[in-house]
Amino acid sequence: MVEAVIWDFGGVLTTSPFEAFARYERERGLPKDFIRGINATNPDSNAWALFERSECTLADFDRLFAEESEARGMRVPGRDIIELLSGDIQPEMVEALKRCKARAKVGCITNNVSAGEGAGMARSAGKAAAVQEVMSLFDHVIESSKVGIRKPDPRIYEMACEALGVSAAASVYLDDLSINLKPAKMLGMTTIKVVTPEQALKELEAAVGFPVA
Repeated sequence: MVEAVIWDFGGVLTTSPFEAFARYERERGLPKDFIRGINATNPDSNAWALFERSECTLADFDRLFAEESEARGMRVPGRDIIELLSGDIQPEMVEALKRCKARAKVGCITNNVSAGEGAGMARSAGKAAAVQEVMSLFDHVIESSKVGIRKPDPRIYEMACEALGVSAAASVYLDDLSINLKPAKMLGMTTIKVVTPEQALKELEAAVGFPVA
């Protein structure tokens, strides 16, 4: 029986920042997936990893990301990337969150950075308010920038289960990145890779055994 549903935030409850990355690349003539390629290089020690664990400042990230991208052939300021992180709320996913909350515990594990407003790294007060409204639904939220641990470190999933008072085996975890789902699955969680809201909600409904849409 499912006792908790745990959610990633960006790319799950909001639109994916990868869409914004792709648009940025097209507008500036960068190779496809150039930004994601930088983020995937030295994933535990690159600028992105350091910033998500609050081990560097925004100014540091701006410089380090620019250096990393320049080493791959095109210089991209880190501050440009931060501007792309805040996605739009996906209403159907928020409705599913509310329905899950009515029958189970709900938590959030988000890799984020200390930039923008709030856990969703919003770039405007209006968007920050919308994100905060969603965040207030959770029984517990874990932000990488606050705890100094980021997905896919298994400890962050264990922290979420402990905070919610549930076992991994009694939990469902949703994320849009396979690399973040693997450790959750190894711990015993039921995992759902979010590709589209429609697909994710269908799989979530099958996992929890009650309507979510």
